[in-house]
Amino acid sequence: MKKASIREALRNFTGKLRARKLACVAVLVIAMLIIPQPSQGQFIPSPCCAILASGLGSIAGAITNVVGSALNAINSTLTSIADFQRVIVWPQDLIDRARAAVGSIQGIFNNIRGLGRVAVASATLPEPRQLEQTLLSRDPAQISSVASQYTAVYSSVPLPTDASPQVRDLIDMTDAAAQAAMKRAIAIDAIAELELDAADRIIQEVRAAAPGSAPIVEAGAAAWLVRANAHTQAALTEMMRLRAIDLANAGAEMKLGAQSGAELRGNVTDALRRR
Repeated sequence: MKKASIREALRNFTGKLRARKLACVAVLVIAMLIIPQPSQGQFIPSPCCAILASGLGSIAGAITNVVGSALNAINSTLTSIADFQRVIVWPQDLIDRARAAVGSIQGIFNNIRGLGRVAVASATLPEPRQLEQTLLSRDPAQISSVASQYTAVYSSVPLPTDASPQVRDLIDMTDAAAQAAMKRAIAIDAIAELELDAADRIIQEVRAAAPGSAPIVEAGAAAWLVRANAHTQAALTEMMRLRAIDLANAGAEMKLGAQSGAELRGNVTDALRRR
């Protein structure tokens, strides 16, 4: 009975061990991961460290001897270029002289603007004075007032009963050309003011510009010069138009005189025939 009970106890214990086999394996794996592994001692060098140190030394030598020399050559070249630009291309003393010259030119422009604003009005009567103020105003908003003020000073086109159709046409064309020239003069004065403002701005930018940005400002100044020449050509065209109207009026007067002479000869001939 005792042997049977012992065997039964061993059999039960073995069954429990088999049932917990997976749990025991898992515990052993976790223990192996957690328990620290023995490392190399402080005074026992690892061969991996020696190989790594040798490799790093080789890389450092290559960087110093190959890459470092190339970088030093590049740095020397860049330094030479910077010195050349600073001493030869853009010397500081010449830049200072150029900026001083620009400042003096700005003073000349200010004097020119002051001379352009000298009062030249001379009319004394109310209506001519009003027309003169409008013509010298430099304000394009007053161009619409030219027609009425011109008529108040120079009168309007005569009625059909007061002049022949040819004379009325000449008067109307002359008045139209004169008013157009007056209006154009106001517009050109306003354009001149804007151009002077642009010139002042360009001069200020040139005085403060760095050597590398000076060509950009120069290009802008050249563009404004082309515009100024275009406006000058427009003013010259207006003067040519007035001169053409003047010549046309002179020719028309001679034609009208010839027609009047022919009519007078015809009237005299008819009068003599009636006698």
